[in-house]
Amino acid sequence: MKLKIAVLAGDGIGPEIMEQGVAVLSAVARKCGHDVTYREALCGAHAIDEVGDPFPEETFQTCLWADAVLFASVGDPKFDNDPTARVRPEQGLLAMRKKLGLYANIRPVETFDCLIHKSPLKDELVRGADFICIRELTGGMYFGEKKEGTDEAYDTNYYSRPEVERILRVAYQYARQRRRHVTVVDKANVLASSRLWRKVAQEMMTEYPDVQTDFMYVDNAAMRMIQDPRFFDVMVTENTFGDILTDEGSCITGSMGLLPSASTGSSTPVFEPIHGSWPQGKGLNIANPLAQILSVAMLFEYFDLKAEGQLIREAVRASLDANVRTPEIQVEGGARYGTREVGQWIVKYIEEK
Repeated sequence: MKLKIAVLAGDGIGPEIMEQGVAVLSAVARKCGHDVTYREALCGAHAIDEVGDPFPEETFQTCLWADAVLFASVGDPKFDNDPTARVRPEQGLLAMRKKLGLYANIRPVETFDCLIHKSPLKDELVRGADFICIRELTGGMYFGEKKEGTDEAYDTNYYSRPEVERILRVAYQYARQRRRHVTVVDKANVLASSRLWRKVAQEMMTEYPDVQTDFMYVDNAAMRMIQDPRFFDVMVTENTFGDILTDEGSCITGSMGLLPSASTGSSTPVFEPIHGSWPQGKGLNIANPLAQILSVAMLFEYFDLKAEGQLIREAVRASLDANVRTPEIQVEGGARYGTREVGQWIVKYIEEK
């Protein structure tokens, strides 16, 4: 198969983890006979510094050229600590999602038995937890009408029926491939936008009688994720709630550096780790590349190359079982491995498999 991949490394630890993600992608492509062409493009703070735009037109065109985008991270403290900054790296990420029509963000939360001890939750709660959060990605407060003044500000949490319907259909499609259970997360007791979500979901659930549908307020869902994460199969929610809940999900696995994601919609899909740019770790060779590498697995699986995706997942699990891990998930007394060393070990495993 021929694949054209846009590579957007971004900021902070992005270039370091991207190097390992591309190395793994190339190793699998060589082994399985795929022809992959790469094009790098600017985004985030790096793009602002270079051309004054966090998602320049040239980068957008590169994304349109590609079959898939492999993305790392954006963000820089010089913007985080400046509330007056008119252009921010994160605006590039939002622009990419909007321009590419990426309305569905798929974030799997899966535990690794050898890392259960790294979760702050008890073993009996998290062992076997395996669910997907499907987050609506181009609506809600992130994209609604805004006002920001000296003494007042607001963000409009706008949703339309078509936006809700299309993300719910994605959730039901995934549920039918899994354990046939959808949980719609909202705040319908307070928010008008959530009442629309619930109304539409109640209407649509009759189209999927083979799938169990339940409803949960977001505060209750956040609590249930900690008390009983194995309850969930497919969770679907709006943009802001999904952003928060999926970061909470990283506590279940023990590290945010383990969670990949895919963003899909009407144009080129994007595959990326859910963590940020972690500028404090930049250049130290300590960033966990596994979420980036597992995003590559999701990329292959998107194109129905399941064996390729499974090979990557097998290699990741083998690295964890062999204690080839970056510092934040290494066992006490274990050997020290950096970003490069973990990536190189996984590439070697794939090559020798």
